[in-house]
Amino acid sequence: MTSVTGDFELTHEELRVVARYVAESAQEVLPLFESTTPDDPRPRAALDAAWEFIHGARRTKLQRVTSMDAHRAAGDAPTEVTRLAAQAAGDAASAAYLHPIAKAHQVGHILRAAANVARIAEIESGDDPALGDEMIERARARATPVLIDVLCRYPAAPTGRSRAAHLMTALDSSLRASR
Repeated sequence: MTSVTGDFELTHEELRVVARYVAESAQEVLPLFESTTPDDPRPRAALDAAWEFIHGARRTKLQRVTSMDAHRAAGDAPTEVTRLAAQAAGDAASAAYLHPIAKAHQVGHILRAAANVARIAEIESGDDPALGDEMIERARARATPVLIDVLCRYPAAPTGRSRAAHLMTALDSSLRASR
């Protein structure tokens, strides 16, 4: 069992669990990016690279490069929905390289995609916060014990100003409370 060390240890199997969780979130919303921006393959490439790792491939430069490209696509996105969807895909690829350092910003690599899915649901429903809360509950319900164990090795998610950041903080608190 190969692992990565820093402030604590993360095995490649644990990284695959985290990447799967993030990729499942990104998979839900990537079609929204692709329908609006069909000529930009960067987020799809990042999600595909994440699935390669999840299914047993080694971590390679592919996950890093496609993650950065998807995040650039998020910066180029014409709407908040497309930005959040591209960012989620980038996070899926970057989850393969989650750093085992006890820094709160690392939590974003684990939970931001699920928070983005919740925020997108709110936007698509006319900004209904109840739908965002429902999506956060769905994300909490599909979190595995391994994912929660990995999450709890990090400090709590930082509190941000955006609605997506607030949703991520709510998910983080809920997962930690379920332990």
